[in-house]
Amino acid sequence: MELRHHARISEIPAQAWDALAPDDQPFLRHAYLHALETAGCIGAGTGWQSAHAALWDEGRLLAAMPLYLKQHSMGEYVFDWAWAEAYAQHGLAYYPKWLAAIPFTPVPGQRILGATAALRRALLAAVLDAARHSGLSSLHLLFAAADETRWALELGCMRRSAVQFHWHNAGYRDFEDFLAALSRDKRKKIRQERRRVAEAGVSLRVIEGAQISLRDWSFFTRCYERNYALHRSAPYLNLDFFERLGDKLPQHCVLLIASQGQRDIAASLLLRDSTALYGRYWGALEDVSCLHFEACYYAPIEYAIAQGLQRFEGGAQGEHKLARGLQPVETASLHWLADARFSDAVQRFLERESLGMALYINELEARNPLRQTGS
Repeated sequence: MELRHHARISEIPAQAWDALAPDDQPFLRHAYLHALETAGCIGAGTGWQSAHAALWDEGRLLAAMPLYLKQHSMGEYVFDWAWAEAYAQHGLAYYPKWLAAIPFTPVPGQRILGATAALRRALLAAVLDAARHSGLSSLHLLFAAADETRWALELGCMRRSAVQFHWHNAGYRDFEDFLAALSRDKRKKIRQERRRVAEAGVSLRVIEGAQISLRDWSFFTRCYERNYALHRSAPYLNLDFFERLGDKLPQHCVLLIASQGQRDIAASLLLRDSTALYGRYWGALEDVSCLHFEACYYAPIEYAIAQGLQRFEGGAQGEHKLARGLQPVETASLHWLADARFSDAVQRFLERESLGMALYINELEARNPLRQTGS
């Protein structure tokens, strides 16, 4: 077997890549990663340089992983800025680093593709060995699957835990059935928030797949870009990427557009597979009280129930999601640092952080919004 690094996903045949990818999950599809590169979201001037790792045997792809050479830590949702600052204070370079992740996407799941578990583990071992001889500061594997987490720990990586909030479908018949499962105060709050949106004259429509027009993508992008502008930051993605996503992976795209009277004022984009809905991006041209909650939580949950999906992942962070029926879920990222001194220091930090994270998750679970007997 031979380990190769590819500066473009197009160097790997799409059919060979997708044959190893999990069934029907959009973020690891060749077309998704290719759209990021061809739209310029990844590449020159972005701080992301593709270095996709692949195991080959006489022209046959055995295993692969999305891998990037990073010049910063933006767009990752696992924050290591303090580590980079500590390196700099000691006259060392933290960047560039290797990052195995889905760019701009904190969806947990498989990160290493392979025909067998043994080949997936072999690729991870080969990449770690290459990292040790690369002269780079570190290798990071974000939001990894359980088996990948176990392998990485066996191979000498450090684990960092975080928490996300996911909604789980308990076989609800409709949104009212879901509300009935919540405590009284949470039911009341959600109904009040949905009522505010309705009283403002705002309604939402769902557009799926190939029904999403170029005009719809253009409108959504305006909303998405405005959301970043309000936070004084630049968006990671662009209209070219969204149009490519809609063209190549339409079966995964769900667009919610909010209208006030005859005027469209907001939009949220979700991706889906056969079992899950993934909350992604949102923006509004007008400020309407509680519209964010409606477009990013309540309407997606309603859609997931109607479609019989098992869960809705609401994205990274956001303790406020707990009050809206989403539950805490622990995620894992794995880290390897070349410098033994910093590795030891980070290991001690992570041990303390993991204790705090465990207490935090216990606290969140104690505030479970699902109805208790008599509530």
